[in-house]
Amino acid sequence: MTVHEFGEKNEDVLVLFHPLGVRWDVFNYVIPTLQKHYHLVIPALPGFDPDMPKTDFTSVEQIADEMASWLIHHGLNTTKYLYGCSLGGAVVARMLATRKISVDCAVIDGGMTPYQLWKPLTYLIGIRDFIMLEIGKHMSIKALRGMFDPEKYTENDIAYIKEAMSGMSAKTIWRSFYSCNNYSMPKSAPSINCRIAYWYGSAEKGPRKWDIAYIRKMFPHAQIIENAGMDHAEFFTLHPEEFCKKLTAWIHLSARDKR
Repeated sequence: MTVHEFGEKNEDVLVLFHPLGVRWDVFNYVIPTLQKHYHLVIPALPGFDPDMPKTDFTSVEQIADEMASWLIHHGLNTTKYLYGCSLGGAVVARMLATRKISVDCAVIDGGMTPYQLWKPLTYLIGIRDFIMLEIGKHMSIKALRGMFDPEKYTENDIAYIKEAMSGMSAKTIWRSFYSCNNYSMPKSAPSINCRIAYWYGSAEKGPRKWDIAYIRKMFPHAQIIENAGMDHAEFFTLHPEEFCKKLTAWIHLSARDKR
């Protein structure tokens, strides 16, 4: 797994995990601002790495374990902050639950949580999600353009989405959806001395209903925060300045609590 670093001169480490269907460089919207204050660690998740096109996605559990091992090996086992969106949020949830590294605060942004359903039903859900993304992968840019709000997404945004989806193998698409829907977590809430926030956009409140309920159960002290006027994975991509301010405010709040 390739790991990209920025702002290495800064003491506080902030790990960013990207969503499903895009690449690590989707954080280019916020890297210029955040690297001024934080040592950014951004893994290129397998299956979504343009520098390693022949790799496939593994699992939420394996990525969480590999990233914890990488941080420990590089002397960053006292990592300050974790942020993950969508698939990345699932990785953050898993890392918090396994407690292999020490974390001061974490943000799970629209994070996907394991379904509490009959296992065969999760296969059917995975098949549905797989088919939808596999179809999208083969759409033309013109067809994709009709699926995105033109007031929000530019032609360059659509071209990026098309390029990112085209780089995903069928195995990566299947594994990523299935793993996000079924990754293992403790049966009971782990004891964590860490501030946790679960963010979601007001436009995705319905789809995130089960995830919010799961987070409340697994991390009872987590704060559930709705971001008005936003849909899934839109905060840091469409509102990067506001995102950086809100994330930094959450980090500073956690730092004050540690005193």
